[in-house]
Amino acid sequence: MSVWKIDNAHTQVNFSAKHMMVTTVRGTFHDVQGEIELDEADPTRSRGEFRVATASVDTNFAARDGHLRSPDFFNIEAFPVITFRSTSVEPAGDQYQVSGDLTIRDVTRPVTFDVELDGIVPGMQGGRHAGLTATTKVDRDSWGLNWNVALEQGGWLVGKEIKLDITIAADEVSGEVLADVPAEPVGAAS
Repeated sequence: MSVWKIDNAHTQVNFSAKHMMVTTVRGTFHDVQGEIELDEADPTRSRGEFRVATASVDTNFAARDGHLRSPDFFNIEAFPVITFRSTSVEPAGDQYQVSGDLTIRDVTRPVTFDVELDGIVPGMQGGRHAGLTATTKVDRDSWGLNWNVALEQGGWLVGKEIKLDITIAADEVSGEVLADVPAEPVGAAS
């Protein structure tokens, strides 16, 4: 079993949602912290914990980002962190299904990600570096993110289905177990 810390500079939590039912808005969260306990011999014994700073949301449009940070959506003052804690890892062909608890605005719901281990290579600073890709779709209403505007022609301004596409980079932390790795506070990213 080896422990890995998220490399915030090379990790992206990307999301997309329909806008006015015909276009897609994409965004990312830039501040991601977390740890992975990886069992390379038996990946089903692996687990992970991740923290995302809600204030780091970025859709490349300041007015929309401000609205996403407001009480209508993430309410960053009251809920500064989104968390995910895995509960199981199951093989699915050449990928894995990683299930866990996703908490947004103090609402926790189960979510399953399709995860692919893209590889493990020697790190630039020594040690080893791993890359993973995780994808899923969620209904934002399940977490109380239900602000919307009905469109005159029918439908909604903001789609309810959110696609998550996460690129994870992690560096091995030698000789430690997950409980011993200090969690960096979200917002401490450089």
